[in-house]
Amino acid sequence: MIVGPLVGRRIDLPGELVRRHPELSGAIWRVGGIPPRIGGLFLGRSTVAGITLWKTVFLAPGAMLSAELLLHELGHVRQFGSSWSFPLRYLWESVRRGYSANRYEREAQEFAVERLRAANLSTNV
Repeated sequence: MIVGPLVGRRIDLPGELVRRHPELSGAIWRVGGIPPRIGGLFLGRSTVAGITLWKTVFLAPGAMLSAELLLHELGHVRQFGSSWSFPLRYLWESVRRGYSANRYEREAQEFAVERLRAANLSTNV
């Protein structure tokens, strides 16, 4: 089938990850497809670990399904949901500042760290 190589295959996340971070069920998760490769091209790599387009997260084949990566990408799902103009703002921010200094990347990373901290606090109570 031609669609698989383009959009990857849909996956279910490991149950333990979803139990620990139920918010992860708010996205569609796929492995493979062309989006991680296109993201990699923009960064001079063969692929990126993950790339988000609206409510769908495309993970590279072989990417570690770490809570940090998945929550980071979930942060992008939230950004996409915040405004119809988000994709344009993200691209403009990337052109102006580059990937590493992109405020939306930093915001997604801060979201992931915050959610990891909250999960750790709830298990230590």
